[in-house]
Amino acid sequence: MTRSQISRRMVLKGAISCAGVVTASGLLAQPAVSRSAASPGAPLPPRNEFLIRGASVLTMDPNIGDFGTGDVHVRDGTIIAVGPRVDLPNVQIIEGRGMICMPGFIDTHWHLWTSLLRPFVRADVADVGYFPVSARLGQLYTPEDSYRSVMLGLAEALSAGVTTVHNWAHNVRSPEHADAELSAMRDAGIRGRFAYGPAQGMPDDQPMDLTGVARVKRDWMPGDGLLTLGINSRGIGAMSIGGAARGTITIDMAKREWGGARALGLPITMHTSGPSPIKQMDDAGLLGPDVQLVHPLLTTPEERAILKARGVSYSTAPVGEARRPSSVGVIQLGELLEAGVKVSLSTDHTTNYNCDPFVGMRILFALHQHRIGSKIPLTMKRLVQLATIDGAADLGIVDKTGSLTPGKRADIILVRTTDINMAPVGDVYEALVSLAQPTNVDTTIVDGRVRRQSGKFIALDHPKVVLEAQEAAAALRTKANWPT
Repeated sequence: MTRSQISRRMVLKGAISCAGVVTASGLLAQPAVSRSAASPGAPLPPRNEFLIRGASVLTMDPNIGDFGTGDVHVRDGTIIAVGPRVDLPNVQIIEGRGMICMPGFIDTHWHLWTSLLRPFVRADVADVGYFPVSARLGQLYTPEDSYRSVMLGLAEALSAGVTTVHNWAHNVRSPEHADAELSAMRDAGIRGRFAYGPAQGMPDDQPMDLTGVARVKRDWMPGDGLLTLGINSRGIGAMSIGGAARGTITIDMAKREWGGARALGLPITMHTSGPSPIKQMDDAGLLGPDVQLVHPLLTTPEERAILKARGVSYSTAPVGEARRPSSVGVIQLGELLEAGVKVSLSTDHTTNYNCDPFVGMRILFALHQHRIGSKIPLTMKRLVQLATIDGAADLGIVDKTGSLTPGKRADIILVRTTDINMAPVGDVYEALVSLAQPTNVDTTIVDGRVRRQSGKFIALDHPKVVLEAQEAAAALRTKANWPT
């Protein structure tokens, strides 16, 4: 037996022993794991002092600007200095030559709990599309399923350069499910908002669990400052896409639930995936700067003026939205920007496509050029802002992240420009939007902790995350009696 064979068997044996026990069916039973705010989180790398040296620096801060060659100094998770040259003795150097140094991507709407559904969802078969599969299988989720699914999605996020996520958790089936998703976010060491929502299959006339929301706020917030809390609301009015899976509530129910969230000081998010409810919501006094809407497809000029006046933001998920039939609208990025509405970029889900902020920007640009062209100017730099600083503004954390500004937290990525799909680089914004892909992300830093470097995770067990997701998906298939 060779050394490599011994190593592989030992690794697999160790991973299985950590994950559970083998049942008579041959599947690994999920262990009963206690996850709560009080339980210890996974070990994370330390926040060391370091200097990123010699990168092409994009700060996203108009008062600082960009540097063709520059340095970024970080200490205790805080950005200390940014400039063409920062001289410091006896400081760890992270080599940035041949790389773009920029703020990490901020994903403002992602159903992380559905990452586990990849083996079941088909983009080309309506009966097993995203909505019917998530509605059916979501009702079978255990808290451990939720934890493993969110961990799988967050590992992909870090590998794609995403340092902040808005975890749109619209399958909170119990307090334990909420704790499981929050534990995954804590264990991944990522920045993000947990949007507490209803459960799949929940009757539309059943109020959401505001007591549970208050409990999460009490137990989990503020913690270490990385995680924040909000609620996600079921839709209002007709929902032509995913209505059964997402739920639809009346204005009176929305007033009750949104009022409960606002009493707790929490922001609110909601899909608009059918005839636009914006005028109806405004007439009911529901709109304000604490509201984020998702999927901007059917707004009118009057409604866009309302959104601007009320300070409402819109998250666009271009990959999924581009797949929708034209009858449910088009991505209105140009119209929203022209009206002065806050817009941000999101993934939505990763069941039948992957987390790729670069492709998201690329699709937005292509569709904008196809529909509008130069009538409403859209630059490559504006798209990168959309994926970084605008996301921070959307989630209300622009004072913490979204730009490489001294005093902000160090959420930073390095993107290699020497890879075959990137080199030789001219304009760096053009390269990011038109050429880059997640495999070009060399280093991901969250709150001053290096989570990936040279394309490899640090203090995150990639094989274990994958194995546990495979086990959970196999068990879910058996539980659902899903056809093979």
